[in-house]
Amino acid sequence: MYTIKTLNNIAQCGLNVFDQDRYTIDNDSDHPDAIVLRSFNLHNVEISENTKAIARAGAGVNNIPVSACTERGIVVFNTPGANANAVKELVLTTLMASSRNLFAGVQWTRTLEGQGDQVPKLVEAGKKKFVGKEIKGKTLGVIGLGAIGALVANDALNLDMDVIGFDPFISVDTAWKLSRNVKRALTLEELFANSDYITVHVPLTDGTKGMFNEDAFALMKQGVHILNFSRGELVNEQDMAAAIEKGIVAKYITDFPNDHVLKMKNVVPIPHLGASTKESEENCAIMASRQVKEFLETGNIKNSVNLPNASLPYTGRRRVTAYHKNVPNMVGQITAALSDYHLNIADMVNRSRGDYAYTMIDIENQVNGDVIPGLLEKINQIEGVVTVRVI
Repeated sequence: MYTIKTLNNIAQCGLNVFDQDRYTIDNDSDHPDAIVLRSFNLHNVEISENTKAIARAGAGVNNIPVSACTERGIVVFNTPGANANAVKELVLTTLMASSRNLFAGVQWTRTLEGQGDQVPKLVEAGKKKFVGKEIKGKTLGVIGLGAIGALVANDALNLDMDVIGFDPFISVDTAWKLSRNVKRALTLEELFANSDYITVHVPLTDGTKGMFNEDAFALMKQGVHILNFSRGELVNEQDMAAAIEKGIVAKYITDFPNDHVLKMKNVVPIPHLGASTKESEENCAIMASRQVKEFLETGNIKNSVNLPNASLPYTGRRRVTAYHKNVPNMVGQITAALSDYHLNIADMVNRSRGDYAYTMIDIENQVNGDVIPGLLEKINQIEGVVTVRVI
């Protein structure tokens, strides 16, 4: 039996992934095999030596001590793409609504409360202040063509927009899903210069922090709209305020408001609603739970943020998994340990990620249960091995 601990309210459809005959959901357990959570802060929590996996039902993992987990061999999962449709819908909604000055118009209309029969006349007289523009025929620049960016790009084409995209790291899977009518920008500078609207869908890294800055704004069209549903720190807020004052940026739509942003004019502050839908929460819960289940039962790793992603079709044979330092002759030492017990290898995969690597080996012949403790001890004694399991 495996024990799963949840540290937030996880949608029941996600927990249903765990078969009752093989799993126990015990939120009071001090030694769970895996933890499933959303935004719970794990940084000040002691994680059990028995814990093998932590799954974040969402994209960001800043609430998880990833580096410490990496050193201990605890695989950390997230759920990229599970909330993609929710974010896409909000991007397109705010893109159109801000173009039509809908938010400001609705806010102004509410100030007319109490003026009785004069309201219709006041509305007609005041609506000219909120004349907007249509998005049809305008150019949308999409930075980052992952799960969310690709959906935004494809649907914007269906709204008769011209779309240009920039992503030097686009995956093969995403490329297959992206419309051929999305034009490729070879540089960010090219995208900045040719877009009427810009939406960004990249992670926060040292390379992307503050990417919207004075130099970037200087390249943009006058009156550009910028949509940020990724991370607030992608934008240099002082430079954004200056660009708004100069009229370079006509609207800044952000899902990450703070006090400074709220003081700027022409900002549409969204209260971090990007993935806040019932469907998104359910998708994330199911995806996180499936990844944990797959790892515990087969050793396969998909969508890990710290360990190498690795997959080997599971045939029911005994499987040895080892997480170890990425050093020469490590695989040779592990296979030598198997040979000492006269075990033949049926299939094997080895994947590395930085200083660490992950090896899975399927054993061809039958393995007596009394062999397993000795085999585990022998592999654990190899210098550089962090964790080892026999499934």
